[in-house]
Parts: sequence; structure tokens; C-alpha cells
Amino acid sequence: MRLEPASGDGQELISHSVDIRPRPSERTSRRDFFGTLTESVIIDTQHRHLRIDSRSRVKLSRRPPARDAPSRAWEHVRDDAFEATSLGPSSPIGYVFASALVPVLEPVTDYASASFPAGTGIVAGAADLMRRIRQEFKYDPKATVISTPLREVFDNRHGVCQDFAHVMIAGLRGLGLPAAYVSGYLRTIPPEGEKRLQGADATHAWVSLWCGETLGWIGFDPTNDLVVGNDHIILGQGRDFSDVSPVDGIIVGSRKQKLGVAVDVVMVE
Repeated sequence: MRLEPASGDGQELISHSVDIRPRPSERTSRRDFFGTLTESVIIDTQHRHLRIDSRSRVKLSRRPPARDAPSRAWEHVRDDAFEATSLGPSSPIGYVFASALVPVLEPVTDYASASFPAGTGIVAGAADLMRRIRQEFKYDPKATVISTPLREVFDNRHGVCQDFAHVMIAGLRGLGLPAAYVSGYLRTIPPEGEKRLQGADATHAWVSLWCGETLGWIGFDPTNDLVVGNDHIILGQGRDFSDVSPVDGIIVGSRKQKLGVAVDVVMVE
């Protein structure tokens, strides 16, 4: 499980707890390479239901840049990334190359390059690519599964937030730009005059792009065409979904299984 919200990037973890029923016989935790708290549990008793309740409180204070904010030309950011000397988890060089779920594909690189004419500021270029993905790809939960190849997602222009994040990352990496996959939560706001529905928020995924030493890492949400602000809560950051899946593992059983997920993000005054 990777369910503890991160601290940093304008986000401060105040409290966090995870309750598991039935209770695990073993439970261990560690920090992975990316700094994400990873808990491993073993449940060796028979059960019909497995319930995982994660509760956290975080303080958010981000000031995202405007879409057209002045920024370093993307070619210079690319060159700076390849000159990085650190191999730590926040170093841009670890997010430039292809990863398990994000191959670098020429058609995707060509698609991204339309947003990055020569001399374009990296923030403006990324915002334009994000906007195009939001407009030209259709959100369709039935179109893909976790194992759907990136090429198929790109060709069909259908998918979910995980797919759109992978497409944007592939395009950016194809241009030599450092792009990371972010797993987290998104607070949604109901239409005016309507009540907020409990559980209506969602587990979510977006992109973090290294925009040079001065600006650092900036979040871009291609599913919603948003520069990431205070409605996004970060759980973890990695090269792609396989690095930061909120929950994964193996269940041994003789019957079909049904998974249900509900997320509630509430403003605390």
C-alpha cells in the first residue's frame, strides 16, 4: 500500500492512519527510492471482505504559475536535465528515459512537439500539450485497463487519467524533458446550487514536469486541463503507475472478486 500523502511541494502531512479489516498477521513499512511510504501486509485468515480505510489530513499552500508565465525555453531545460549530476529521487535525469509503462514512441513525440516550437517557454508548452490532450482524448473508463499499451491508448484517443498522464509523459520524454507520474487525490467541487456528494472525489493521476532549477517541479493535470494547485493531494511520485500504485498485491481465492473505491476530500475550516 502507498497511501500516506507526501510532505513537500506545497503540501504538509498533519496526520495519517490506515485501518485494515481483517487484521493482517504481518505488517511492515519502508520508504522506497522515491521517498513514498510503502506498507506490506499479509492476511492469512479466510475472509469474504477486505476493507482498507485510509484517513489523512494535509495542509496545502501551492501557488501554481499562470499558463503563460515567463519560463526558460524548453530546449535549455532539456539540456540542463542531461547535465544533472545527482542520481537522487528528485533529480531530473531519472525521469528523462522510457520506463516500464511509458515507452518513447515517435508518433507520441511528434504529437507533443506541436506544442513546443523552438524557443517556447517550458510552462507554456506543457500547458498547451495538456490542453490538447484534454480536448482531443475522450475520458472513457471502459476503454482501457491497467495493462492497455500506451500505443493503443494514443491511437484510440480514449482512456482515463492514468492513460492521459502516461501519454503526456511519453511525449515530454520523447523531447528529452523530465516528466514524472503522480498518484493522488483530487477534490471536486459540485455545480452551483447542488450538494456535494459523499465519495464523489477520486483517486487521480497527473504529471509533474521539471521546469528548470528556478521553477523546479510543476504539476500538470491533462485529464482536467489544470495546472496543479490546492485541490490536488499527492500520494507519491515515480516514473509511471507501476512505481506508485496506491494498492497492489495478490489475492488467492476460488470466486470472482469485486473492487470498490470511494474517495472523500473535505475542506477543514
